[in-house]
Amino acid sequence: MGINYLFEFGAVKTSLIEVIAVIFGLASVWSMKKESILAFPFGIINVLGYVYLSFSKQLYALSVINLFFAMMSVYGWYNWSRDRGNENEVVISRCSGREYIWNILAIIIFYFIIRMVLQKYTDSPVPGWDAFTTSLYIIAMWLLARKKIENWITWIIGDIISIFLYAIPFNNNEPNYFSSFQFLVFTIIAVFGFIEWRRKLITSH
Repeated sequence: MGINYLFEFGAVKTSLIEVIAVIFGLASVWSMKKESILAFPFGIINVLGYVYLSFSKQLYALSVINLFFAMMSVYGWYNWSRDRGNENEVVISRCSGREYIWNILAIIIFYFIIRMVLQKYTDSPVPGWDAFTTSLYIIAMWLLARKKIENWITWIIGDIISIFLYAIPFNNNEPNYFSSFQFLVFTIIAVFGFIEWRRKLITSH
């Protein structure tokens, strides 16, 4: 049974690789919510699956960015593992005013660069949306690795857009309803993740 083997749940079709990626994706986001380091190994399996799935759906920027996620997950895994109550401890914190400005500027810059590349070198059917979600996810992953509470807000915006990107059958590609449902669950977990991290942040001060 190959990775392209299709399962059918009523009218919904999915593949073995999508099922595996979704399961580990949900486990990763739930682990993030609980501030567990398991978020990173689970996340690595998830994003490697979505390198394949995004490319097959012609979401080229999201495919490439998942490779970045894998590398950032290794960094985040290392960074969080230093949390031992010493001066290197990584704790939940908020972005400063300057960090807000730099993060927004970074999203805008990444957006225009990625959209230009997609329009010029690929046949992406949605270069603008692909570029925007990818730009959001770059910053969200960076904020997560540094335990900035704003990572949740950034994930929520990107995940809401991704719900529709994976549900729409671009260029006669099969819609990935299973992945679309995953991003819906991601959004819900991210909302609760933000609430839980906010509570921890308030009680730690």
